[in-house]
Amino acid sequence: MTLKNPNYPLAGLRVLDFSRVLAGPFAARMLSDLGADVVKVEPPDGDVTRYWGKEVAAQAGYFHQQNAGKRNICIDLSKKGARELILDMVQQADFVIENYRSDVMPRLGLGYEDLKETNPGIIMLSISGFGQKSPETKRPAYAPVIHAEAGLLRRSNQLRDVKLHDLPLSVADTNAALHGLIAALSALHMRQRTGKGQHIDMAMIEATVATDDQLHYDLDGSHHTGPLPNEIWELPFGAVLLSTDFRLFFRLLVGELGLVDPATDQMALDEKIKARREATQQFLNDLGTREKFTEAMTTINIPWGDVRDPAEVGTQPTLAARGIFTEIDDRAGGQRQITQSPYHFSDAESGVKGSVAYRGENYSEVLLDWLGMSGEEIDSLLTTGIVLYDPEWHI
Repeated sequence: MTLKNPNYPLAGLRVLDFSRVLAGPFAARMLSDLGADVVKVEPPDGDVTRYWGKEVAAQAGYFHQQNAGKRNICIDLSKKGARELILDMVQQADFVIENYRSDVMPRLGLGYEDLKETNPGIIMLSISGFGQKSPETKRPAYAPVIHAEAGLLRRSNQLRDVKLHDLPLSVADTNAALHGLIAALSALHMRQRTGKGQHIDMAMIEATVATDDQLHYDLDGSHHTGPLPNEIWELPFGAVLLSTDFRLFFRLLVGELGLVDPATDQMALDEKIKARREATQQFLNDLGTREKFTEAMTTINIPWGDVRDPAEVGTQPTLAARGIFTEIDDRAGGQRQITQSPYHFSDAESGVKGSVAYRGENYSEVLLDWLGMSGEEIDSLLTTGIVLYDPEWHI
């Protein structure tokens, strides 16, 4: 695993990742892809996502996606001396990432005030559902809870007249992770001027609301002033989404592609709309192939997209050309597919740096690299149970 490639933008930075599931691990994975040395500090019972998804060589898909390229050390924080070991590592770190409830890290003696005393320049990113300081600070939350509380589910129900249901991705987690990264890198820039670190309090619910581009319609009661919703049309070669107002689309079909308007002055408005939609459907069907459809949409400059099966998204031309997927060692003699981070630089590198570590697998090299520990000192940590690892996968 390449740890310090100078052509990676964040080469030389060190990150302690105490987080689990998605928001924190995703943020730390992006830092790793940008060159930072990310060490995941995993508790003895492990990250729950080790049980989610297809297993290859005892590595589950969810954990694999969010933790590839990180090194791993397993520390039992209930043991005497464990806190001191963590604080020693904090002295060498630039970032600490955690996404527990607000009282967890302080209760362990690892809150920001504890870390700052050890390393005044430390930047701590805390991601939680409702923030470190709020009436609901101790309330547990996964992304679906935030989707509900932030109004996304109700809006979908009201605007689309569909049954209440959650979103098909954890946008509240990834939004908070990316906003957290912006704040953390901003704090790093400020530290260059001041020498001081920061504690970043990132609430998932705030990050979600702040990035909700439709919220102003709700606040103003003005959804009726917005564009008509995008529509999906079933065509002979598959379903496509047309990102346009149907009224404009119909006018372009008539004015530039020769569609005959079936509506008459004698028709009521709803009859006209019905006739025009039927004529549009027939016109699109008659195009027959994706090639002819693409040519027609290009002529009238209408944005559109294939409604793809997510399992086949790798065939999307731009994604295939830009290399969003790569393969890494699956730890079982083969290769496993994984998404890359989407960063493309003119004169720098980014991307997943290696395979996924087993629980505690890298304890020896991490303690040597970060703290210069001798073999005897490391063995002592194993003997006392402060440091653990999965013996069947230990390398």
